[in-house]
Amino acid sequence: MKKFYITTTLPYVNAEPHIGFALEIIEADALARFQALKGDEVVFNTGTDEHGTKIQRKAIEKGQDPQAYVDEYAAKFHVLKDVLGLSYTNFIRTTDTHHKAAAQDFWMRCYNNGDIYKKQYEVKYCVGCELEKTDSELADGKCPIHPTYTLELIKEENYFFRFSKYQNALLELYSKDPDFVQPAFRLKEIKNFVENGLTDFSISRLKSKMSWGVPVPNDPDHVMYVWFDALINYISTLGWPEDQKKFETFWPGVQLCGKDNLRQQSAMWQAMLLSANLPTSKRIYVHGFITANGQKMSKSIGNVVDPIDVCKRWGTEVIRYFLLREIPFGEDGDFSETRLKERYVSDLGNTLGNLVNRVIAMSKKYFDGKVPTRTPASAHNIEEVKKVVEAAFAACRFDSGLDVIWKSLFEANKFIEETQPFKLIKTDPEAVGRVLYELLEACRWYAWLITPVMPHIADQMLSQLGLNVEEERSLGWDKALQWGGLKSGQPLGEPSILFPHLM
Repeated sequence: MKKFYITTTLPYVNAEPHIGFALEIIEADALARFQALKGDEVVFNTGTDEHGTKIQRKAIEKGQDPQAYVDEYAAKFHVLKDVLGLSYTNFIRTTDTHHKAAAQDFWMRCYNNGDIYKKQYEVKYCVGCELEKTDSELADGKCPIHPTYTLELIKEENYFFRFSKYQNALLELYSKDPDFVQPAFRLKEIKNFVENGLTDFSISRLKSKMSWGVPVPNDPDHVMYVWFDALINYISTLGWPEDQKKFETFWPGVQLCGKDNLRQQSAMWQAMLLSANLPTSKRIYVHGFITANGQKMSKSIGNVVDPIDVCKRWGTEVIRYFLLREIPFGEDGDFSETRLKERYVSDLGNTLGNLVNRVIAMSKKYFDGKVPTRTPASAHNIEEVKKVVEAAFAACRFDSGLDVIWKSLFEANKFIEETQPFKLIKTDPEAVGRVLYELLEACRWYAWLITPVMPHIADQMLSQLGLNVEEERSLGWDKALQWGGLKSGQPLGEPSILFPHLM
């Protein structure tokens, strides 16, 4: 079996889960499911980022111990596994004992390589980003990502990482692998950033001012800067440094992040890996931001979309489909319940649900509840659809893959109207058998093709086709997606409504 490792970023536990992170983790889940269907052994990592200034301050505001505070919020993110139908194998918390020890080991490797040093400095700092800001990155003197936060002026002695040392190595990495960051315009963006010169960044805070962090080895007066600590989760979750076999088996891996994480994931983390003499990441997929009805989401406006709430109202599989179909890969997108309703009715109810229900109902009516005589091959080129969808899904382009599937579904519905089996049955039942076998077998393929996105709907489709879901899944992607999986005379299941009409 091939090995596949994928990780999201770790959401910061200073707020409730939001729809932007839901998009990221659903993208990661769909990619993990696709690779598993292809036969890979998958490790899928997510978790929570639990150190830093914001956490300490939030805990103080609530009158809680920081550990109690992060325990409460980590549980809220773990709930997403069931709410969003996730298949992750690892849920790491940066307050885990093993992770903290791994972070300290990583620190010492960079330190022994001459890449960590101490100096006095003064900088403008955004607590929202947990990042230092230069004047060129500010808009009207504020961080454009967190304009409600007041920039803080930090003046103290900290440890620094020699980021500047790795400018050429990073540019070589980007040049050697032009697909390293996707979409391509994000790679261009980070290349431009690195080409303009890198500044060493602070990687510690004085414990007397900010105590909630991983202790710096051999210096009890400092704790690690949250970004330095958190990034190491991508390898500590694999058992690094103790479990070298597992680490070397699965690393390097694929990472997903939002565009506000581009610098940290594709430059800072890669330089840190180079410093520790470890392999750099395999691929970084970068998604955009989500607005709500065309507006930036804001608590003050009251338009923040709660993924738990919308999943309760619309259903997990519907939300998974909507986010992956509606939000263009790598670009900003909009969450609108008006648009969600349109997708539900048109795409899911009238196109997919209608096709499955009509084809199974007609087959049961005209052929005694059994699969008609098998046709030798697909008449509407479903094999080509499979190839295009495979390439799109493997590249995390679920929107374009789903576009292709739904165009094919539209053609399948059109095929029913053109052939009119409900009329043809009176004069040429053999021809109707060919038409319905073609459509039934296509529905089986569609069930496989949508599995990474809507796994439970896909299983319902297979059951309605009279298949044992466990046996069908045991075939694997390549073996299952060969023409003729449905056997002539095989009993069909009962048709049922996949997507009920909205009240």
